[in-house]
Amino acid sequence: MSEAVTSATRVRCLSYGLVRRLADYLDPQEGWKRLAMGITTPSGEGRYSQMHIRRYEAFVQMGKSPTCELLYDWGTTNCTVADLVDLLMKNQFLAPASLLLPEAVRMPQEVTLPLSSQETLPLHEKQLPVQEKEVASVKPVLAQNTEEQHSDLSYLNQKNSSSQSSNTDFHNFLFHDLESITNNFDARPESAGGNKLGEGGFGIVFKGFINGRNVAVKKLVAMVDVSVQDLKEQFEQEINIMAKCQHENLVELLGFSSDGAQPCLVYEYMPNGSLLDRLACLNDTPPISWNTRCKIVQGTANGINFLHENNHIHRDIKSANILLTDTYMPKISDFGLARASVTFTQTIMTERVVGTAAYMAPEALRGEITPKSDIFSFGVVLLEIITGLPPVDEKREPHLLLSIKDEIEDEEATIEDYVDEKMRDWDVPSVHKMYSIAAQCLNDKKNRRPDIKMVQQHLQEIKP
Repeated sequence: MSEAVTSATRVRCLSYGLVRRLADYLDPQEGWKRLAMGITTPSGEGRYSQMHIRRYEAFVQMGKSPTCELLYDWGTTNCTVADLVDLLMKNQFLAPASLLLPEAVRMPQEVTLPLSSQETLPLHEKQLPVQEKEVASVKPVLAQNTEEQHSDLSYLNQKNSSSQSSNTDFHNFLFHDLESITNNFDARPESAGGNKLGEGGFGIVFKGFINGRNVAVKKLVAMVDVSVQDLKEQFEQEINIMAKCQHENLVELLGFSSDGAQPCLVYEYMPNGSLLDRLACLNDTPPISWNTRCKIVQGTANGINFLHENNHIHRDIKSANILLTDTYMPKISDFGLARASVTFTQTIMTERVVGTAAYMAPEALRGEITPKSDIFSFGVVLLEIITGLPPVDEKREPHLLLSIKDEIEDEEATIEDYVDEKMRDWDVPSVHKMYSIAAQCLNDKKNRRPDIKMVQQHLQEIKP
């Protein structure tokens, strides 16, 4: 940099290189989203709406940095580095804050191993996920079995051996055995002869074979901007939710492992993968018929209803989390973000915005947790079912799938214009009925959306 950065420096005056270094911290795990939701106008209102957030999310698809684009835009308001550092500190982004004003940030003096560091490394400093890089360097030390060096793993072992295994029917697998059945967690895609089925923000899923049946092994890995506490919460949340919520339209958890380098969750294997991939006909799979699509959404609604009846909010309903059996029965997966509440009818507030922006309700982007947010997300899934289109695509107009609702309401298009051309068995009345349900689910005002029981009732009225 040609000039030293001070608290009075305008954000728009930061060098490209420095902005890119900030992006290395904030792009992974959508840290930029948390930053955006804290930016306000002079009147105190949020500067960025749900549509802004979704547009920034679309930059990822284009190979661009959402953090860079966000800072460029915010910089036009003459905000300062002091403003930016204040936001970073509020969101516990200590490392990027220190990058700007080292003297203003007190960095943690100790790092908890072997899972994730308390603060993350920028992408250019590491090629492996945080957890795997650190484990590689501390394995010889772990062999000494000292109490201090085993602090994190013993927490997982004690917590789960004493509580989950005693209160559930889940099997406690040995990490070594899971390594064996997944060919040492072969990270090549299944289509290339490997065992990898997919990955998300908190882990990678591998195919395995146990006792004569295929299984899916989710190895939780601390990626960038994921703390050890986040990882523990994901692990425990998934087990606790699945222990209480067992239903034919929820994926079945078979067991877990907490004795190895990474905690793992073992699920039933879903041979037809995700609804997202099947709608896209990934790997040349055949198109899903309209009749089957109707059954898929009805089953998914049944799964959501079961969760809501048991006071659980999923918080990340999307086609990628709807898995399909060999007969295309849908099963909702990925409960690491789910939230239970004894005051289910009330809105819960959280400082951490989680979920996938292209599916998120306006209130969810503000940090509100409510069952009506699951309804909004399901509305986007219904549009995917009708159109066969992904939820966001920068190469098409409109970029966001949920925006077709505005076009139809403005009479610029009809839902028939968007029906998936790969389907041959659809009919106008049933498509109109499903779109009507989707439009109600996508109401910006949560109190005007139907509850899941009403959605179920309307879906059952569709006769393809």
